This record gives sequence, structure tokens and C-alpha cells, in this order.
Amino acid sequence: MAIETERLVLRPWRVEDAEDLYRYASHPDVGPIAGWPVHTSAENSRDIIRNILAAPETYAVVPKETGHPTGSIGLMVGAASNIGIPDTEAEIGYWIGVPFWGRGLIPEGVRAIMERAFMELGLERLWCGYFDGNEKSKRVQEKCGLRYHHTVENVSCQIDGLLRTEHLTCIAREEWEAAR
Repeated sequence: MAIETERLVLRPWRVEDAEDLYRYASHPDVGPIAGWPVHTSAENSRDIIRNILAAPETYAVVPKETGHPTGSIGLMVGAASNIGIPDTEAEIGYWIGVPFWGRGLIPEGVRAIMERAFMELGLERLWCGYFDGNEKSKRVQEKCGLRYHHTVENVSCQIDGLLRTEHLTCIAREEWEAAR
């Protein structure tokens, strides 16, 4: 299933996307700020597509202008999230390659994912988080109507031994509907 916006197609990841994924996920300014290590090879990216990005409700962010994946966005529903939420709620995760920063593509994708979550999946609340220092991610969440909820210290991430401070934001379906 694909989700289409004005400038994006959000579609499931394919193993054939490994080179594109590696091109953007190997940049040192992308993964570490989001809590995951840089990709080390196209084969590493292929494994990540198979083992992580193949999850339900996880999409490649494909700008229509390029036709190639430049980032990822998805929903981790209930237990698929690591923040301890019920099955009626989900956490949003996203990133996009450096050449596409500052163009409003991720807020556009997040808004589309929020609509899917509330209107099609019937979820009650959406959560999102950002680690200290990730002002770009914080700004995306603000633009999309998510509001600060709480901060968690000493959160482990996918980078071995690294503990971070995570700020969590959320929006309830009623708040989202009122803002539409």
C-alpha cells in the first residue's frame, strides 16, 4: 500500500532500495542524532530493509521529483514501540537524507501518516520523540501539532552503550481533528 501526498509517495521498502538507503543513511549527520548507527555498506542497508524496515506501517519516503527513497517514516503501534503504549496508540518515527533537509518533506509525510493513523487505523493517540540536540526533529513535531508531554533520561538507543535524553510529544485524535 502506498500513501500519496502533493510531493511524496510513501511506500513499503523493497530490497532493491538498498543502494538508495545506503546513500542517505551512511551520512554521519542522519542516524546518530536519531539514535542509530550510520549504515556501513549497501549490504548493511539491505539487511536493515529485511529486518527492520519491513515492519508493518513502515514506508520509504520517495519524493516524486526523484522517484527514489530518500528517507523513512512509519508507525510503531502498541508493543512495536519501545515507549510502553497501548495498542490504541502509536509512535511516529522518521528521517530524511541531508540533501532534502529544510524543504518541508518530512512534515508533509508526518501529516499523511497521522491521517492514516487516525482515520484508517482508528488510533486514539500518537507519540513522537526526539533526543537532546535534534532541533530539526523537534521542529517537525511542532509543525505537525504534537505537543511536549515529558522527558525521559538515560534512554538506550541503537548505538552501543550510548544513553540519551529523550523528549516525548503527543497528540490525541480529538486534538488532531480540532486542528484540521
